[in-house]
Amino acid sequence: MLPKILVVDDDRYTRTLLEQMLRTSAQVHLATQGEEARQLFAAHDFNLVLMDQRLPQHQGLDLLREFRAQRPRMVAILMTGFADVRDAVAAVREGLFDYLTKPFEDLEALEAVIGKALEIDAAYREIDSLRSRLAVKSGAPLVVGQSAAMRHLLGQVQQVAGLDTTVLLDGESGTGKDVMAKLIHAHSKRADKAFLEVNCGGLPESLLESLLFGYEKGAFTGAAQATTGYFEKANGGNLFLDEIADMSPKLQSSLLRVLQDHSFCRIGSTQPRSTDFRLICATNRSLAGEVKAGRFREDLYYRINVVAVHLPPLREREGDVFRLAVHFLELFNAKFGKQCGPFTPAALATLESHPWPGNVRELQHCIERVVALQLGGVVDAVHLCPSCGPTTQADPMLVSAVTPALAYQEARADFEHAYLRQLLDAADGNISEAARLSGIPRQNLYVRMKRWGFVTE
Repeated sequence: MLPKILVVDDDRYTRTLLEQMLRTSAQVHLATQGEEARQLFAAHDFNLVLMDQRLPQHQGLDLLREFRAQRPRMVAILMTGFADVRDAVAAVREGLFDYLTKPFEDLEALEAVIGKALEIDAAYREIDSLRSRLAVKSGAPLVVGQSAAMRHLLGQVQQVAGLDTTVLLDGESGTGKDVMAKLIHAHSKRADKAFLEVNCGGLPESLLESLLFGYEKGAFTGAAQATTGYFEKANGGNLFLDEIADMSPKLQSSLLRVLQDHSFCRIGSTQPRSTDFRLICATNRSLAGEVKAGRFREDLYYRINVVAVHLPPLREREGDVFRLAVHFLELFNAKFGKQCGPFTPAALATLESHPWPGNVRELQHCIERVVALQLGGVVDAVHLCPSCGPTTQADPMLVSAVTPALAYQEARADFEHAYLRQLLDAADGNISEAARLSGIPRQNLYVRMKRWGFVTE
């Protein structure tokens, strides 16, 4: 189904231009004044609203505030003239996705801004849909992503989840192997039984052994009572061994025997106990390489490498960064009781251009930090982690943290001034190159540069 776009403008040329540009890719509804726009907005669930600031008897920004009160997640763009810089800045501060300056000179940039706004709306709706489905199937983790790499991964997981066989998850640190293990459990035949998770790299050998096997009273100093181990607790369910490459050679041998015989003995006992669990393993290292280096048992490798599932790094998940960023922004807003957002186009461009060596975990921590330290309002490029931005100079968020008396809007203005100055320096004074680096449409960037006196023509 094509997205629905509401265009509100009393200028016939602008309405015609936008309708012709969008009619093949969207359902375009046109309004020339405020009351007509109210009626259309009440009758349709629009994916995007394009609103002119100067309307007969109305201010566009006032109408958008009214619309957002009804639908807080509404994605909107304000259209304003070159002389209306104050209105444009107000639009961004109000949390609108962006503003467009008229007359439109760069139609490609115009299409790009509208396209990105529609992607943001799609991300909100996708996350809502996922949460609705999870409300029906409790216990399943929320997996955000629509990239080709993620669709392939989720197809594999769906195939293997219902099969009662061992699964080996491999991928870089932070790619979400624990989430995939929980997803396999939630969609398996054992979903109503236990799911137990152990990080083999985070525990000493003796502690990991007692955790897995359990022990009898008096088996060792401190064993004051008999304790059930995870092999026993996971009976009928799924056992997830994360970072299995870090397991000691002794425990590798013990695990192999358990998998072969489906039985084990508690520490301090010779009484065999039967168990039936489905094993899910994960590693961020090449187990084949570990076998070759003599650090991992070859027979155990073949025993657990029944179905191998590779998790792609975030840099290979085209289009998923902004979806995950929107999800984490909502998550941490709810957690901290904040109202940060939405992301500006410059922030989205910065997020999508960062390589994310720490993958989803790094992105999650970045957004958590932004929400924790920001008072509220839009999230711009200057609010992101220092490693994500175009400069490694002092972090603006740290500056704001140590000057709490500074009004937020004043601080944000300082951030924007510093960012644009550094951006122009990085582009050697070329506005077009600065627009490419920042992801901000050239005409919008020009207005911002002119407002701060960086350009005079």
